[in-house]
Amino acid sequence: MSRIGKNPIDLPEGVTAEIMNNKITIKGPKGELTEHFTDKVKISKKENQIVVEPVGVIKKDKSISAYWGTARKLIQNLVDGVTNGFERKLILIGVGYRAAMQGNKLILTLGYSHPVEMEVPEGLKVQVQDNVNIIITGSNKYQVGQYAAVIREKRKPEPYKGKGLRYADEHIKHKVGKTGV
Repeated sequence: MSRIGKNPIDLPEGVTAEIMNNKITIKGPKGELTEHFTDKVKISKKENQIVVEPVGVIKKDKSISAYWGTARKLIQNLVDGVTNGFERKLILIGVGYRAAMQGNKLILTLGYSHPVEMEVPEGLKVQVQDNVNIIITGSNKYQVGQYAAVIREKRKPEPYKGKGLRYADEHIKHKVGKTGV
């Protein structure tokens, strides 16, 4: 029995849901999101709530419970995305490391011989504050997190001085460097 899956999802005012053959489309003030689900769960709408139910016997197929909870959480993320949106913050740490927006491109100066240019995907908004803080916002949680991870991959934080790109809530364990004998 999934403890997460059995809870219904409340639809706030201004948010509509359309369900067709395990494909759900959520429309709200921040856009429209669509997700496809497996046949192991049944999605239905009752008044202002979306209910996710398992199809089959959970005791015979343990994966049904996992799909049930996952499907419910994914739908909750869709509802949260079209109402509030999602945000991820990155911080540049290091001498000479800078970020800037130029049209629809994020330009990063990360100590390489050339600046790193990255196209901002459609559906995302990127802001740069004080040349070192990057804020990524969007309605799709997966897309926001994936783009933040791609940016962070350009210069991961190193453990000796802590230089690089890191998430705002990330803590880097510092290592002690070599000592001369």
